[in-house]
Amino acid sequence: MARRLIDLPSPRGCLSELLFAALEGPPDEGLEAPGAIDSGDPIADEDLQLALYVAYEIHYTGIRGVDEAWEWTPSLLAFRAELERPFEAAMAELVEPASEQELASVGAALQAITAEDAGPPLSRYLETQGTLEQMLEHVVHRSAYQLKEADPHSWVIPRLSPRPKAALLEVQTDEYGGGSAERMHSVLFAKTMEALGLDPAYGAYLERMPAVTLATVNLMTGLGLQRRRRGASVGHLAAFEMTSSIPNRRYGNALRRLGCDREATHFYDEHVEADAVHENIAAWDLAGGLAAEEPEVAADILFGARALLQIEARWATHLMDSWERGETSLREPAAVPA
Repeated sequence: MARRLIDLPSPRGCLSELLFAALEGPPDEGLEAPGAIDSGDPIADEDLQLALYVAYEIHYTGIRGVDEAWEWTPSLLAFRAELERPFEAAMAELVEPASEQELASVGAALQAITAEDAGPPLSRYLETQGTLEQMLEHVVHRSAYQLKEADPHSWVIPRLSPRPKAALLEVQTDEYGGGSAERMHSVLFAKTMEALGLDPAYGAYLERMPAVTLATVNLMTGLGLQRRRRGASVGHLAAFEMTSSIPNRRYGNALRRLGCDREATHFYDEHVEADAVHENIAAWDLAGGLAAEEPEVAADILFGARALLQIEARWATHLMDSWERGETSLREPAAVPA
């Protein structure tokens, strides 16, 4: 994989237009906080989610034509905070508060929450009847996260005490390939994209990502960047690991049904095994261990888990509703290889 470097995308409204114009100029000049943002649906707000995504992306990658000194400038942080407020409020409205019984055993609560989740049957649909075009769209959507897999949660590492930190590192070591660059999950995903005839370059499909896809990544980035949300970030990761093994098996099966070879399915097959191992580590050693040492963040751990399930359900519903209408789920269709 080449080094990360993206272009500023086309703005989708006044927020992203203001931000992108400022980023092309001298650091910390020309950017004023927009004040309270009135959005009817922050999760699906194309302008808000794109502006927030790019404001976060500065922490991950270089942006062509943007001075790297922008990363921690006060004006960008103030602007970003105004974008975060309505998004955080929208997520808080979606998430059911943790009960006292759940707080008594966070590991058991996570197992119950993930087992009871009845989100849209996206993976089952793709496994049994999804078209090649739909599977390619799914891969394009997921590239917003999978090409940076593990990175949003790694910000939590220095914020944890030894026991939960060791559990997180056990999970992350696998995500990063156990020291082998070729086995890193982000690299495996890039190889899947290449095998499917898609562009594996980091950020290649940003223009095509709808707000609800960007929101799935903005949620985990926002939680990971803020120490006060370390519990939510841990809960998000735990729920992610606990709910991904079966869907990844189905995505691999979908590609096999569509005639794709091991180069295309390796990423998914690897996750079937890895995430099954990670499930108990994430629920009990990581999340449960953090809750035992810092009971004050236990409720936020469960918030992070439920927030993941809610935002993923919103995203999956978007894909399935679009396909049911005979439309692309992207802002522009992905090219289908011959």
